[in-house]
Amino acid sequence: MSDLTDRARAWAAEDPDEHTRAELETLVAVAETDPAAAADLADRFDGRLEFGTAGLRGALGAGPNRMNRAVVIRAAAGLAAYLVDQGHQGGTVVVGYDARHCSDVFAEDTAAVMVGAGLKAVLLPRPLPTPLLAYAIRALGCVAGVMVTASHNPPQDNGYKVYLGDGSQIVPPADAEISARIDAVGPLAGVRRAGGWTRLGEEVVEAYLSDVGGLVDDGPRDLTTVYTPLHGVGGETVAVVMERAGFPAPHVATAQAEPDPDFPTVAFPNPEEPGAMDLAMALAAEVGADVVVANDPDADRCAVAVPDAHGWRMLRGDEVGALLGDHLLRSGTRGVYANSIVSSTLLGKLAAAHGQPHRETLTGFKWIGRVEGLAYGYEEALGYCVAPGLVRDKDGVSALLLVVDLAARLKAEGRTLTDRLDDLAREHGLHATDQLSVRVTDLSLITAAMERLRSAPPATLGGLKVERVDDLAEGSADLPPTDGLRFRLAEDARVIVRPSGTEPKIKCYLEVVVPVAADEADGVDAARISAAGRLDAIRGDLAAAAGL
Repeated sequence: MSDLTDRARAWAAEDPDEHTRAELETLVAVAETDPAAAADLADRFDGRLEFGTAGLRGALGAGPNRMNRAVVIRAAAGLAAYLVDQGHQGGTVVVGYDARHCSDVFAEDTAAVMVGAGLKAVLLPRPLPTPLLAYAIRALGCVAGVMVTASHNPPQDNGYKVYLGDGSQIVPPADAEISARIDAVGPLAGVRRAGGWTRLGEEVVEAYLSDVGGLVDDGPRDLTTVYTPLHGVGGETVAVVMERAGFPAPHVATAQAEPDPDFPTVAFPNPEEPGAMDLAMALAAEVGADVVVANDPDADRCAVAVPDAHGWRMLRGDEVGALLGDHLLRSGTRGVYANSIVSSTLLGKLAAAHGQPHRETLTGFKWIGRVEGLAYGYEEALGYCVAPGLVRDKDGVSALLLVVDLAARLKAEGRTLTDRLDDLAREHGLHATDQLSVRVTDLSLITAAMERLRSAPPATLGGLKVERVDDLAEGSADLPPTDGLRFRLAEDARVIVRPSGTEPKIKCYLEVVVPVAADEADGVDAARISAAGRLDAIRGDLAAAAGL
């Protein structure tokens, strides 16, 4: 305890933020007699917040294992040292930020460190979507970009996402090299912070709005849309892009319209989470909407809901991914169509039907965005890159616009997004996906589950024979090594299991393919019922095999 409190006092002594300094000093005083406070203090000093391919992400608070100004200044110093070592002395780094607690402060600290290290730094003019930062890197000719955001994490979190000059997120070995330079940062007083950074005007925002608004061709515009930014920064950007593309203004879920770092109307500010879209879907029922669209708080993801016989239902990320891919293929967009290995296999079949190449990548847009010749990429977690010439990352704003465009074109034909999904099922079989996702407080449970599945893989899952097991940790000619397992089952079914890269979760991705009887009017509905049963059976067997 004495060593721990000494380290805490030393950290507090150089903490540049009076609030986290006071927080830590209070905790040290209480920890002497309070076991809970002592455990909290120990957790804050259990190493430093790990810098990886997602940059930094964690709870706000004092100490090296939390997000705070001291941690951000060290991270910025490590990044600056890496950029200088790569020959980018004097180059420009653009910094963006969302509306979370402390995002603006972390962004300004980053800019000051960059200038202090001999680089130039420019800040986006205000809280803006992550894809606008990714766009700005290439538009402004920058050597790197930093986005201060925790995306769809809970309100107590913040994060730090790093891009290099190609506009893509960092991948190995850059992450490890930056992390090593962060470790090498000495006392915080030795990190030079300087003025001289610039806050940009609206020109780069205007350029993004103009380019994204021009992605859709002339066509039908009659569509009633409901939109929610989920208390994030996408609202104004989406409104302007839709207006410039000629679409009627969307009805907006008022309680979620303005940025609010406390996200008061949702348990988790993630459109995938149950309840997050309830306000928008209730509004859709009131106004007789054709479609509901949503962004997560930093607007790099897009969610879609459609009316069905029982009210409104969320489309899965794989369903939206197939709709967008099919829309671009039918529009004549040529190039490589890519998705992550945990996403549905349907996109590969659609690309082949149109004579276009297809690639699978590891999970994350850091990999998808780097595919050479990319025309379109997506991952099942609601991330879509529909215009890689503009943004080599997931972009919830441009994806939303293309969803609205497709829905309006289908409406003009007396059809819906659901009808188009049914068409794809008849043509290629019903590709149904689902997840088994388990959140843990003890990370050793994830390690144990992965070891159990490696050492004693199941022979069958949901009554389907396991025909092959790929240990993704071994890597292949197509994929770098990653911690994961892929089970190939009979009848084109597939399961992938991996630890989450950003949350304390183990994630299992399930897919079954059910042929649709062409001569049955309700063939798609029958296939959906069959698929749901198969997915349930696979999920149950997998949970038992993994000990989850």
